[in-house]
Amino acid sequence: MTELADISVTTLDGQTKNFGSFLGKATLVVNVASKCGFTPQYTGLEALYRKYRDRGFAVLGFPCDQFGNQEPGDAEEIRTFCALNYEVTFPLFAKIEVNGPNAHPLYQALKQQAPGFLGIQKVKWNFTKFLLNGDRQVVKRFAPTTKPEDLSDQIESLL
Repeated sequence: MTELADISVTTLDGQTKNFGSFLGKATLVVNVASKCGFTPQYTGLEALYRKYRDRGFAVLGFPCDQFGNQEPGDAEEIRTFCALNYEVTFPLFAKIEVNGPNAHPLYQALKQQAPGFLGIQKVKWNFTKFLLNGDRQVVKRFAPTTKPEDLSDQIESLL
């Protein structure tokens, strides 16, 4: 299995870094989109980030356009949308694919560590969440319907 920390990711402003440089004590990785029914979850994700970031927690957003063309924008449009509508300050990354033959290596590894319902690895929709511990292991995978504010107890247990 690929070591998560060694996987290259590209920030929204085009910088390539190792995923490990973004990992704290606990990390929530989310595939996000600006035109999705779950888009208002940006508010809850930002609230979690602000509440726990000083304790080493991070939220990492990976825009994805694989589900109903719900993230059609380019990097600047995504940045502007998130800043103006949800005051997002947590790190956002370049648009990626989470399923199929072009799935980003990060999502290949996340899905392998934490398959979904009935062991299916495919990400079902935008705002699927993966909670990682300080050892860079996926602790739990959450469905898009799971609200960020419902994750506080699990995050607290990892800090």
